[in-house]
Amino acid sequence: MTSHEDDSATALKHMFNTDRFAHIAEATGSVNPAFDGARFFQLVTTSLHERSIMQRMRQTAVSLETCLPGHFTQQLETLYALAPKINHGFVSMILPEFVALYGQDHFAESMDALKYFTQFGSSEFAVRHFLLKDMGRTLTTMQQWAEDENEHVRRLASEGCRPRLPWSFQIKALIEDPSPVAPILQALKTDPALYVRKSVANHLNDITKDHPEWVISLISTWPEDNPHSQWIIRHALRSLIKQGDQKALNLIGVAGKPDIDILRFDVSPNLISLGDVITLQVGIQSRSDNTQKLVIDYAINYVKQNGKTSRKVFKLRTTELAALGGLDLSSRQTIKDFTTRKHYAGKHIVELIINGEMVAQQAFSLITN
Repeated sequence: MTSHEDDSATALKHMFNTDRFAHIAEATGSVNPAFDGARFFQLVTTSLHERSIMQRMRQTAVSLETCLPGHFTQQLETLYALAPKINHGFVSMILPEFVALYGQDHFAESMDALKYFTQFGSSEFAVRHFLLKDMGRTLTTMQQWAEDENEHVRRLASEGCRPRLPWSFQIKALIEDPSPVAPILQALKTDPALYVRKSVANHLNDITKDHPEWVISLISTWPEDNPHSQWIIRHALRSLIKQGDQKALNLIGVAGKPDIDILRFDVSPNLISLGDVITLQVGIQSRSDNTQKLVIDYAINYVKQNGKTSRKVFKLRTTELAALGGLDLSSRQTIKDFTTRKHYAGKHIVELIINGEMVAQQAFSLITN
């Protein structure tokens, strides 16, 4: 989990609080008077502070099942009526979670429910349980979703079968062989909704970690004159571009080593403590009589506890440098600890990377006491 995802999880965790559970109990009771709201509230609030975000989501779904009368399909009727009444999109994901837990033996009804519930939050986590149980049948349904008129349903077609979906388990079969999802990605390659395109790009970026050539082969056939497909391509290749993969760079119109001079690459201050901000300043001058497309990144080689370093690349700018033109850039970054990254004292090398090549270096030293 990235630091951003970790912060988001912490914030969303507190959406599952006693006020929210009281709201869910009241709303469920309003659509089904036989629902035992008092028992539901007791079940979901017991040991609440000990539960993570996903544990809170699951416990809410389990408590709903415990306190709703009838069998699965009868309980679904109540949840269909409840969905529009839940007052937070992420919290509404308790409904797909319910389907994942109790609908495994009711495939058709469960797929219809996930399609409906995803319009209020997302069914991306829940549908993965059905992929594990019956990959072929579930992907066939998801291919139909990719053609749906509702953008939330189309997004689910892509997001639900991402091989490395954050906050969820990996789908090992699709990590090993992504070809079964190709029809879904192809169907969405020119989707007009940014919400959908982001999912497709993230899905493809997942795949580049294991099968970069497969991704490049797939998207190299996509229309060059369609802005939607080109948006997906640029974002799908971001990890490969940071690695300087020349085939990926070629696909976004970046060809070869830049013809430039680095007039300035400064990192200041050169001595910092945790919580301080470093500033990067870059000056570039073109030597070419032609316009050049530049992908400009920087990397920080973080000192690890054992004294070795771990390199992380950050996006700075993708731009066109005019013939014989100049460019000045600056960027600021706070150096602080996250749950997923702890900083250690030492000299941190900062690299300036243009079109996949390291063209300059500077450093700052971190003190931690």
